[in-house]
Amino acid sequence: MASRLRSVTLANLKPAPGSHHSQKRVGRGQASGYGRTAGRGSNGQKSRSGPGIRLGFEGGQTPITKLFPKRGFVNQNAKTWAPVNLDRIQHWIDEGRLVSSPESPITARELLLSGCIHDVHDGIKILGDGAHGLKTPIYIISSRASKSAIKAIETSGGKVVCKYYNPLSLRDCIKGRRDRISAAPTRREDIMWYGRHGNRGYLSPSTLASLGNLPFVEARWKHLATQLGAWKKQEFDVQTKK
Repeated sequence: MASRLRSVTLANLKPAPGSHHSQKRVGRGQASGYGRTAGRGSNGQKSRSGPGIRLGFEGGQTPITKLFPKRGFVNQNAKTWAPVNLDRIQHWIDEGRLVSSPESPITARELLLSGCIHDVHDGIKILGDGAHGLKTPIYIISSRASKSAIKAIETSGGKVVCKYYNPLSLRDCIKGRRDRISAAPTRREDIMWYGRHGNRGYLSPSTLASLGNLPFVEARWKHLATQLGAWKKQEFDVQTKK
């Protein structure tokens, strides 16, 4: 017969066996086993209090970080786009590896799973190489698109929208997660870029009007276009020199 389980109360509540360990107390006499040097080893700079050894310190000699000269700079805001040409997309459609429709547009997820690209990097950029071979009307949502690619896609009867993705929303797009709201752009450059109709940005009212009531158009896009585009109508006081 199974033993009766005791109810958990504050009187019998305790950590799991082996989850807690006693703190090592050093410098409390040789009988403890951690006396004398207290685990610091023999004499030296590191055995003294306040040695002042910082990261990259090499004992006073010129550190390696100063021995080599600097070359160029690293732009922290730079983006690496995964380029995709239109002729490659058309070839994948002909092979049956890509399907595009207003209900299921092509995104970074479809391009990655189909093998059309091997890494999304910071987003997808559609290029116009092989535009003359594009015959299928395609609907695609990407991070960037060139002018020639936009013209070729719309000439063939398709639609292209450029949407902002931060690292988290891009990862959700690849994994097919829809339980989280995609982040909106916060930098001024991103808000202005995605607010231009020439770029087919999803924050442009003209772009949203040209898309009409296509199934993939989110209601949040219209709300963001109104909120983030309010700066165009704002007036600022210009200070004049006296």
